[in-house]
Amino acid sequence: MGEMVAGIMTGPEIERLIQLLARLPGLGPRSARRAALHLLKRREALLDPLARALTDVAAVVKACHVCGNLDSVDPCSICADPRRDTGLVCVVAEVGDLWALERSGAFKGRYHVLGGTLSALDGVGPDRLNLNGLIQRAESGAIREAILALDATVDGQTTAHYIADRLSGTPAKVSRLAHGVPVGGELDYLDDGTIAAALNARRPA
Repeated sequence: MGEMVAGIMTGPEIERLIQLLARLPGLGPRSARRAALHLLKRREALLDPLARALTDVAAVVKACHVCGNLDSVDPCSICADPRRDTGLVCVVAEVGDLWALERSGAFKGRYHVLGGTLSALDGVGPDRLNLNGLIQRAESGAIREAILALDATVDGQTTAHYIADRLSGTPAKVSRLAHGVPVGGELDYLDDGTIAAALNARRPA
């Protein structure tokens, strides 16, 4: 027998789809139901291709061992691109921030993804972040300048101060994003022009 979803009888497969969709950012239960219904109504055009894409992504996507970016190759396509400035590294909290910077087209160096920010409230310490890889890259002399492109939040700025302190004894120059990123702003929600302006006007950390 099916299950009740907001007063509507559905099979367990549909209920599972709705529950999984509801876990995605920006989708609550109501939006998840609408999305599920849309997928089911357009099975050949949307649902089947989406299912194949999810299977393919799960099979091949991995984290780059150099920078932490997600890609189907390792090293990722950015780290392997000879046209990128290898000594200019932009430090970001999450892969979504890397994607936001890439959309702007303003940055031609490489990246380092931390996998989050320091947060005493959430119990996230330095050991939970991809910091050792960044420090090793800096100590080896591979980084000429590390641009700290972290959110202008308390946790983001705490992380930036911590990284600047840890890199102070390395050959790497440390800078931060300047004007254009509002206090409390998150990179993934900024427009491309704002991101480009912040990159071009970076200042010493």
